[in-house]
Amino acid sequence: MVHLSDSPISWKSKKQVIVARSSAEAEYRSMAAVTCELVWLKGLLQSLGIQHPRPMQLLCDSQFALYLAQNPVFHERTKHIEVNCHFLWDVIVRGVIATSHVPTSEQLKDIFTKALGKRQFDYLLRKLCIYNPHALT
Repeated sequence: MVHLSDSPISWKSKKQVIVARSSAEAEYRSMAAVTCELVWLKGLLQSLGIQHPRPMQLLCDSQFALYLAQNPVFHERTKHIEVNCHFLWDVIVRGVIATSHVPTSEQLKDIFTKALGKRQFDYLLRKLCIYNPHALT
């Protein structure tokens, strides 16, 4: 899910074309995919004359995927991840994005992709700044 300030502007959920061997690999591939979109959006904003000098925030609930993004060292556990996914590290080093951990319970994307209990659903609605989706306007 991509936000511009407090407003969500896009979200995407789809099957990955390659079967991941671990959940961390699947998360890492998702991080790489959203990084492509973030770099494109930053270029779009720049072409409209809007400068954004600070790194964009990329949140993930997988601490191992975040570790891979910061330290893309090839070793036995990561040798199956293609090199083209490691451009994420380059984007981080250039300061275009900054990664950080978000607890699983705080994942806003879950409201679109999972069946949630009422309490969690209402909590995520408030985080999306949707206070009463059934109120008459």
